Amino acid sequence: MEDKPGVLTRVAALFARRAFNIDQLAVGGTDQEGLSRITVVVNADPHSLEQVTKQLNKLVNVIKIVELAPEASVSREHVMIKVRADAATRLQVTQAADLFRASIIDVSPDSVVIEATGSSNKLEALLEVLQPFGIREIARAGTLALGRGSKSITDRALRH
Repeated sequence: MEDKPGVLTRVAALFARRAFNIDQLAVGGTDQEGLSRITVVVNADPHSLEQVTKQLNKLVNVIKIVELAPEASVSREHVMIKVRADAATRLQVTQAADLFRASIIDVSPDSVVIEATGSSNKLEALLEVLQPFGIREIARAGTLALGRGSKSITDRALRH
């Protein structure tokens, strides 16, 4: 989509008008000046999804829509978790983070902040393992996804 004020609002409003709940949303810049990429995760039947796609294509600032099937794409989520960790439990919390290839990005006397990236299942499993220590806070970003293989969404001509 074009990187202009109000575009995200119009996209989200379209989903709301169709009574879709957006499960996850991630927006960010791309390798092309003036364009942003929005990744939307929704739970919808194929017919409803097709209708929303057609309506999104009518929005002036939407450049291209690509549905990424799980088997034809790579997707990851990002999470930061603040966990209780005093001197007695810090080693256990650190070992749990290591098991999930997560990073400790901040340490205080009574907590640590852990950063992890991976599939939804991996992050849910990490949260389950950390729960007994006491999770104080979670910041979770939406899914980011790219199609598998060498093709890019910019390989085809973009409409303006």
